[in-house]
Amino acid sequence: MSAHADLASPAAHRRIAGDSGANGRETLVQKDSTGASAARAARRRGKRWRRRLVFLVLLIGASAGAVWYFQPLTASPERNAAPPTETVARRDFASSVLATGAVQPQIGAEVRVGARISGKVERLLANIGDRVVKGQVVARLEQADLEAMVAQRQAELDLAEARLAAVESLLPKEIEKARLDLEESQATYSLAEKDLGRVRSLHGQRVLTDDDLDRAEERHAVGRARVAAARKALELAETRYSEDIRQAKAEIGRAASAIANTKVQLSYATITAPIDGVIASVSTEQGETVAAGMQAPTFVTIIDLDRLQVDAFVDEVDIGKIAVGQRAAFTVDAFPATEFTGKVSAIYPKAVIQDNVVNYDVVVDIETPYHGLLRPEMTASVTILLDERSGVLAIPAKAVQRQRGKTMVYVLADGRAEPREIKVGWRDGPWIEVASGLAEGETILLEAPPTNVQ
Repeated sequence: MSAHADLASPAAHRRIAGDSGANGRETLVQKDSTGASAARAARRRGKRWRRRLVFLVLLIGASAGAVWYFQPLTASPERNAAPPTETVARRDFASSVLATGAVQPQIGAEVRVGARISGKVERLLANIGDRVVKGQVVARLEQADLEAMVAQRQAELDLAEARLAAVESLLPKEIEKARLDLEESQATYSLAEKDLGRVRSLHGQRVLTDDDLDRAEERHAVGRARVAAARKALELAETRYSEDIRQAKAEIGRAASAIANTKVQLSYATITAPIDGVIASVSTEQGETVAAGMQAPTFVTIIDLDRLQVDAFVDEVDIGKIAVGQRAAFTVDAFPATEFTGKVSAIYPKAVIQDNVVNYDVVVDIETPYHGLLRPEMTASVTILLDERSGVLAIPAKAVQRQRGKTMVYVLADGRAEPREIKVGWRDGPWIEVASGLAEGETILLEAPPTNVQ
């Protein structure tokens, strides 16, 4: 039997089919295993590519940073430029001290006006911003009780004056009567004395008896006693007159003092302006009742805007340079383009400590006309001018450095920068005086050389 016949038989077909099914299953299994292996390989390739991509990005960033960092060192001409220098030269110095202060009223230019007595405010005649002159009435308290007291004291004074008038009118008459009684007693005594002499003469001649002599002596003694009594009465009248006059005058003085005091109390009910100025504040209202105790209640505050000064607070480092009479200039924020001039008039000995900084109050009297411009509490930037000096050896202040407690500069000599210790003096803006250590014409560096290690 031929091969074709074998292939055409049903048994052959079934064998072929069976062989084909087995081979198909093997092929499917092979295909499945091959697909899983390909997927794993693809994932591994993806991870490798991602790692390579991240590494590439990091490499590019590092390269860019290195280029950016090292480019100024290689490409910037400023890195290779020579450091700035300055030649030591002589300058005219007008040293100054800078300070911050405030515009303030002078002593006596700000007055708080109040009442010295208690009472109800009957009239308030001032408002904030009003200009007042010295003696102008700004407020009144009720005065009815004070006026009644004045009338009572006046009546007491009138009574004391009436008593004095009565003493001056009546007692002189009593003194005159006592004087006449004394004269009468003296005349009677003189007559009794003469009678006694005659009786004694006749009694010696035995013309008169002893009784006559006794009566004559009695009349003489009585007359003498009456003279003494009349003299004492006259002295008493004169003494009482002087004493009553003294007491009456003292009573008048007491009454006059009482009425004067009451009138003063009455005057306190009228509050007047003690100075010329402007009403800066009003602390009470019309109709209120004020009580004067240990401190007088304030009605209004008056400021004389024509008497202002500047209180500049100078640091303790600079206060030793300040002296009375030095010139000063200042500006205020409200008028920055206007410079006001003045003169130092006082330096307060007591320090003002603010935020642990020690300052001293330096008073500057304002000489520039400032009416209508300056007001109290304005902030002032003050420049106090010190003594002017010519031909001062000076260098820029920024060239000076502090190293290990020494004042140093870098001097350029033969192309090399050498540190040198110097002593400095005054400072005038960006310039500072060289007291020793440098000579005119030398060249110094304005900055420390880059190779210097500090």
